[in-house]
Amino acid sequence: MDVLLDNLDLFREGFVGTLSLTVTSALLALVLGLIIAGFRVSPVPPLRLFGTVYVTLLRNTPLTLLFLVAFFVVPQVLFPGIDSFLLAVVALGMYTSSYISEAIRSGINTVPLGQAEAARSIGMTFTQTLRMIVLPQATRTALPPLSSFLIALTKNSAIAGAFNNVDLFNIQKTLSNEGYNILVIFIWITLGYLVITFAISGLFRLLERRMEVAR
Repeated sequence: MDVLLDNLDLFREGFVGTLSLTVTSALLALVLGLIIAGFRVSPVPPLRLFGTVYVTLLRNTPLTLLFLVAFFVVPQVLFPGIDSFLLAVVALGMYTSSYISEAIRSGINTVPLGQAEAARSIGMTFTQTLRMIVLPQATRTALPPLSSFLIALTKNSAIAGAFNNVDLFNIQKTLSNEGYNILVIFIWITLGYLVITFAISGLFRLLERRMEVAR
């Protein structure tokens, strides 16, 4: 307990850093995932091709490699002086979005094709059909895997600590250098991650119950 109480400000800073990374990256991943899922089921071949290449490339690229590209290539080639937090968010968000898009696409595939055809028969566009008919139903199926992917994102955010971002995992280096017991440090860090992952799990359980009632 002394490790926590003596370094409460540092732990709070690390927790807020991890929470900020998780929330911001999750929002980016959800938006990108939704867009790419739409591309994947689009009637326009170039969009389907782009969606397929995007998902295949990111799902088969190690996250650590994406961080290396984000931190050592992007600032040199595209955006010199870009903030390290933003780079971490982009790397985490893009990587997770490839998995989220597949979860959403799987949910879309569970919606009977006849519903989309009926929507088109009354003059609705592809975008309107997707937004108003297909996605509300697909979301129910996609919620459980989405929860798992966002929990994985929380744990993956620890990689950002090695790239000058203040988060829970990063503060262990500071405390270790000050001579604190590494085992005790990791116990408190683990509890911090558990608070965030349990909150995500609880939120998605609530959403699943609400969607079930609305069905």
